[in-house]
Amino acid sequence: MNWSPSRRTALTAAGAAAASATGLVGTARAATPAAKSDTTGDSVVIHPTLASVPLNTAFTVKVRPAGGTWQKLDAYLVKLAQIDPLTGRNQAQSSSMAAFDFSGTVEVEVTYNPGGVEKVRIRPDSYGITPEVLGSTARFTLDRPRNLVIQVNDKIFDCLHLLANPVEQNPPKQGDPKVIYFGPGLHTHPDRTLKVPSGTTVHLAAGAVLTSNVVFEGVENCRLTGHGVIDNATGGAILVHDAENVHVDGITVLNPRYGTITVAESQNVAISNLRSFSQQGWGDGIDIFCADNVTIDGCFLRNSDDCIALYTHRWDWYGDTRNITVKNSTLWADVAHPINIGTHGNPDPNAPEVLENLRFENIDILDHREPQMLYQGCIAINPGDGNLVRNVKVDNIRVEDIRWGQLIHMRVTFNPKWNEAAGRGIENVHIKDLTYTGTHAGTSLLIGLDADHVIKDITFENLVINGRVIRDSGGKPNWYLASDGVPMFANDHAHNLRFLTTEEAAAQ
Repeated sequence: MNWSPSRRTALTAAGAAAASATGLVGTARAATPAAKSDTTGDSVVIHPTLASVPLNTAFTVKVRPAGGTWQKLDAYLVKLAQIDPLTGRNQAQSSSMAAFDFSGTVEVEVTYNPGGVEKVRIRPDSYGITPEVLGSTARFTLDRPRNLVIQVNDKIFDCLHLLANPVEQNPPKQGDPKVIYFGPGLHTHPDRTLKVPSGTTVHLAAGAVLTSNVVFEGVENCRLTGHGVIDNATGGAILVHDAENVHVDGITVLNPRYGTITVAESQNVAISNLRSFSQQGWGDGIDIFCADNVTIDGCFLRNSDDCIALYTHRWDWYGDTRNITVKNSTLWADVAHPINIGTHGNPDPNAPEVLENLRFENIDILDHREPQMLYQGCIAINPGDGNLVRNVKVDNIRVEDIRWGQLIHMRVTFNPKWNEAAGRGIENVHIKDLTYTGTHAGTSLLIGLDADHVIKDITFENLVINGRVIRDSGGKPNWYLASDGVPMFANDHAHNLRFLTTEEAAAQ
């Protein structure tokens, strides 16, 4: 990239001065100090109340350091989406969210105020957290930061999303000339856009609510950090375009319009511990276009469209997408896909684009609900517009029972709604240690378009469906296909599809 001198211009003021220089104004609230137990290393930090974010009274949430004093958390109203399959109407649903920071060991007490509690489930299931339940109150212990969903009586929406953060270490300081600092309170902007200069950190302290889009465009070496919130940003909440070395960490995004984070024509981008809740149409989590070397780590995304979407060309953005890693994250798609790859690209046959070297590891998929067959798939690879998707590795993905959709959807597509040309193909996909536990998934699909647009070299290693390993070599009648055990349909344009055990894969 070519960086002009203006792109390297740093801010000369910070804190209130920086806010004033960018047109941002705010109302501050005092922070609540950490409450510590007598046990060294055990501490809890309670966030100041979020201005303008409505509270929800469905849950009472308390936390304390192990053996310490209980403190109450604010529980906020978050809006989520449910699509009516007959009308297509997006029906907003009410849910709850609470957040705090801690170190060491913390005890959590959650009371469901409407009562009538028959059971409490703490998700992801892979964490193995079994609460002690007495009446309408559940208690459990955490020994590490977690993003959790506490469900009462299997309620999908009237549940609590609990964001248990690590205590911030050496956060940016107000007054640093390279920092735009937002303390607790509501921060607004005349045009709802904060453009960040090169070499600058934007810090949203716990209790801060920013209603502007944060834009990293034509810049390098920038950060967006803190345990504050971006709420009701117009357009996408965060844009990283034509940028290099950008890190987004710890932020929670509520009610994004047209997506949470878009990364386009950029490289060396890290997104960690991001949380997103959306209800409106096109409320994606993280969208990546034409980017290189992007890491998504430790995120919790509950969205009203794709949670993670990887594309190449769209709008004015051009180029390949490669070297993308998504790991240690939790995905919940109330609409569309948890993971979607390849739909948008460059239909010009003289300038085809590639998505390659994509890795997904250690991910919990909590739900997927999509009435439209063409847009189903917890893991969907759907290249269109001349895209070729190749060299994809999926490792240790746990899919809990979904409401409506498919486990896997790979299809070389030409969808006139979104595409001007067919995708070129899907090559070399290795899916290892994928588990699905549930009964609602429909038939998975592997569909090549024709003899010139195929799916090939797809390996499932230790694919486990409700405790059963799906394998070519046994565990089924001889006249069955291994894919029948998923179930999965692969057409004549899907070649070299293999189902192996771990031992068989190691012997290859």
